[in-house]
Amino acid sequence: MEFKWKNPATPEALNATGKSSMPGALSIQFTEVGENFLKATMPVDENTTQPFGLLHGGATCVLSETMGSVASMLMVDISKQQIVGVEINANHLKSAKKGSLVTGICKPVKVGRNLMVWQTEIFNEDHQMVCISRLTTMVIEQRK
Repeated sequence: MEFKWKNPATPEALNATGKSSMPGALSIQFTEVGENFLKATMPVDENTTQPFGLLHGGATCVLSETMGSVASMLMVDISKQQIVGVEINANHLKSAKKGSLVTGICKPVKVGRNLMVWQTEIFNEDHQMVCISRLTTMVIEQRK
């Protein structure tokens, strides 16, 4: 797929954008803006685990939705358009234990004018895939 970010950004700028919302609350940190991907990390801690000390499936969905929504934002005119998530799915393949860090890599599946689909693969510190998720976003006009 031919691909180029329309709004190039740095990890620092992306992290500042999410600091006072859910990405900040879960300590999601963008670490790389690649040529056709985004990379971010999230700690497996008291904010992202279920009661048994394992990574909560909902937290992996938050990581995926954050990454796909940000990727979509980098593809539109943010002065006129905004992004909303319309569907997410996730396959949880392996557990991750409290005290570790997971890394997500988000890549485009389809980037259209109105709909975009992003796939995020989430890995543990041993580079084993913990989750694979797909997010569909819709581009809507900014509301006045």
